Amino acid sequence: MKTKKLGINGPEVSSIAIGSRAVSEMEGAKQQTIKTLQTAIDLGVNFINTADFYGMGLNELHISEAIKGRRDQVFLSVKTGSLRDPNGRFIGLDCRPESIKNFCSYSLTRLGVDVIDLYQPARVDPNVPIEETVGAIKDLIQEGKVRYLGLSEANADQLKRAYAVHPVSALEIEYSLATRFIENEIMPTARQLGVSIVPYSVLSYGLLSGNTTLPLADNDYRRIFPRFQGENFEYNLKLIEILKNLAEQKGTSAGSLALAWVYQQGEDIIPIVGMSRPERVEDNLKALDIEFTVDEMNLLNETFKIGALKGDRYPAMVQKWAAS
Repeated sequence: MKTKKLGINGPEVSSIAIGSRAVSEMEGAKQQTIKTLQTAIDLGVNFINTADFYGMGLNELHISEAIKGRRDQVFLSVKTGSLRDPNGRFIGLDCRPESIKNFCSYSLTRLGVDVIDLYQPARVDPNVPIEETVGAIKDLIQEGKVRYLGLSEANADQLKRAYAVHPVSALEIEYSLATRFIENEIMPTARQLGVSIVPYSVLSYGLLSGNTTLPLADNDYRRIFPRFQGENFEYNLKLIEILKNLAEQKGTSAGSLALAWVYQQGEDIIPIVGMSRPERVEDNLKALDIEFTVDEMNLLNETFKIGALKGDRYPAMVQKWAAS
């Protein structure tokens, strides 16, 4: 397994992280999740990404079982501060210092560990100065409960303000061929500070997989995203055809090509890839070996340049929680 250094002050971690957001209480699905995580660890993927609100804590319990007896083989990244109602719906943020420390205690218990490797607010709470949130995590680091500070969906100014309180090792943020806004200001700032970029949604909610077609099912959650609506969706699917054609020429899938593109954007890029089945682990690792010619990379960069896709990445009602 190839490794990359997490920020200028962090450890070497696997060059890809396994995302574990999908959670089910069904016993068969639980065992599949555990087997997938263990397969990833066996293949050298030690970077496990989760959140205390995934499955209302259930995900952390699954991870606890998967890493039992193997704690020294994994790097645990946990997001916190996102509030959910009993049905799992987002209802707000709480990144007050006392809340951060409380959430951390519960995560340590559910995970069955003494320390969390990377701890980060899931979003920047607009009602709490980021200095106070980061200060709480700094306290946890000094107490030995957390090893490294991370941020998620922070903008350039917020990243600078956080770094002034304590060095930031990683910034988790949406980044893909379809979503490249961070290249304007956020990525240069992160690189200036020595902060690794940990991209999520590298397939843009399945759009870049090449498997999404019209019409979406009535119960498809993506129907709320502007990029998957009406004329926007029709236009965006035409761009995806270019990706699919190039993938066919290279004997791979559109999704693998999209992942390979993200991976090759720098040594400070460590993408998160959701993997729900053991066989998907090897498939995703193969994508890291894909190589592009100069012409192929130019084609992708021009086709999917900033603003190429139509529609915002989030609906207006949640756009305010995203980085600007």
